[in-house]
Amino acid sequence: MPTVFIKGYKFRFYSSDVYEPPHVHVIKAEKVAKIWLQPVVVQYNRGYNSAELNRILKLTRQHQQELLKAWNDYFSR
Repeated sequence: MPTVFIKGYKFRFYSSDVYEPPHVHVIKAEKVAKIWLQPVVVQYNRGYNSAELNRILKLTRQHQQELLKAWNDYFSR
């Protein structure tokens, strides 16, 4: 499963995600959030407080092109 590490967070996607729009699962410790990449919005959040979630959204926007490239490279789109 491809993983991009950004500021202590794992931005990951899974092969089973192939039929969904581009997104990442952002993991740290026991917390996870699913973030759509176009546009950058939260699909779900499990465990992050609002400050952390805002940080994740900011990081996702800053690295959006890199994450989309990793997604497209992995799924050959």
